[in-house]
Amino acid sequence: MSNAEPYRLDDQIGYVLRKVTQRHLAIFAAAIPEVTTTQFAVIARLAQIGPLSQNHLGRETAMDAATIKGVVDRLSRLGYVATTSDPDDRRRLTVTLTEAGAALFAARAATALQVSGETLQPLSAADQQTLMTLLSRLT
Repeated sequence: MSNAEPYRLDDQIGYVLRKVTQRHLAIFAAAIPEVTTTQFAVIARLAQIGPLSQNHLGRETAMDAATIKGVVDRLSRLGYVATTSDPDDRRRLTVTLTEAGAALFAARAATALQVSGETLQPLSAADQQTLMTLLSRLT
């Protein structure tokens, strides 16, 4: 007979993180209805760094190749990014923020900060910092 603690779903990190993520996604969607959180991450990274290859952009936003391709395709259809072929390697796409994408980021960056604040609002400022520090150590 094992003395190990029984498995309780409510005590599992993945389950708790999923619930927190769902809460954050709901707050984000209500505040920034134009794009999803993953789409906004791409826009934010391009605003921060500038044009990137689609592959590099995926790494910079923690998305695999298939996911970043889908996100870039949707953002392109929405007019927030543009893609061009690299003249040195036609297989490589460079992703650039359009004027509309830059305008969306400029208009919504402060709102995105408020979304993060609202997500963390139940915690004290010290606990917020501790949580972010601990989560960063898990990445």
